[in-house]
Amino acid sequence: MEKNKLKKIIIEIFEKFKLSKKHSVICAEAIINAELVGAPTHGLSRLKMYCDRIQKKLINPKPKIKIKNISKSVTHINADDSIGFVAADTAIKKAIKNAKKTGIGLVAVKNSGHYGMSGYYAEQAVKKNMLTLIFTNAPPAIAPHGAIKSLFGTNPICFGSPTGSKVPFILDTSVSMINRGKIRVASRSNSKIPEGVALDKFGNPTTNAKKALEGVQLPIAGFRGSGLAWMVDILSGVYTGGNHGGKVKDPFDDFSGPQNIGHLFIVIKANLFQPNYKKRIKENIKRIKKLPKLKGLNEILYPGENKYRRYKKNFKFEIEIPKNIMEDIQNLLK
Repeated sequence: MEKNKLKKIIIEIFEKFKLSKKHSVICAEAIINAELVGAPTHGLSRLKMYCDRIQKKLINPKPKIKIKNISKSVTHINADDSIGFVAADTAIKKAIKNAKKTGIGLVAVKNSGHYGMSGYYAEQAVKKNMLTLIFTNAPPAIAPHGAIKSLFGTNPICFGSPTGSKVPFILDTSVSMINRGKIRVASRSNSKIPEGVALDKFGNPTTNAKKALEGVQLPIAGFRGSGLAWMVDILSGVYTGGNHGGKVKDPFDDFSGPQNIGHLFIVIKANLFQPNYKKRIKENIKRIKKLPKLKGLNEILYPGENKYRRYKKNFKFEIEIPKNIMEDIQNLLK
């Protein structure tokens, strides 16, 4: 489907579910961006879920977002169970504004929900010549090291930096071997998942997506990945006032209450210490790209390059919508 047409449809759906035009646009743009960068697990596949949660009064379509300025640099936001896209958009813009004034902006968010891709918000800061670190927690998926019960989310870690070129450095990665969305897609299509990414509820390795969703996902790098998941749970949950320690509700399966996800946004002026930051980062990237390469590898890419290339390529074409998701869209429009 053509992008502008799809955007209008998504806006229409969110407005039907009582979001304002402004908030509907914010949501539509984030969802389409996920499709264009090749992350459909964070795009249209979640549209029905958001609408279901609005309908069940677990996402507030008319939030009264409270912004508390603790200092010129630091802000605490109570998102009032807003859809995550709106809470995150409010937060990253506030963090950028704070950083412009003082050099650094720290914004904590509580009472939010799933906001799509962290890298989408990191790009907003990078375009303003800012560095950024973004953390958010998620529903239980990863077991603490040594346990066979999931507690931590896949808890993505995101870092962004300007590069002196039009392609930003964006590292946006979950701390699980694969993201949960891919397992959900595999479960819906009865496909197998790769070996070594999940255990069933009894602690046995599995390639069955349904059993993986009932069991635990494996973190990257063993106990180190589990430690990173715990770190994000502290920063985005304990620290912000959001849910933590396994209390974030699964948006697809748990309708017992709002998610109350926490986010933490840190934005820093890139030239705060080095006026020639762009020159230095260009030199850094150039050195690494010149390193000897593995046999068969033509180029060393920095985080964000692949995503930028996918976006550029996909932008030229219509967005392909799987049959089951098109049916969801049609039902939501009724």
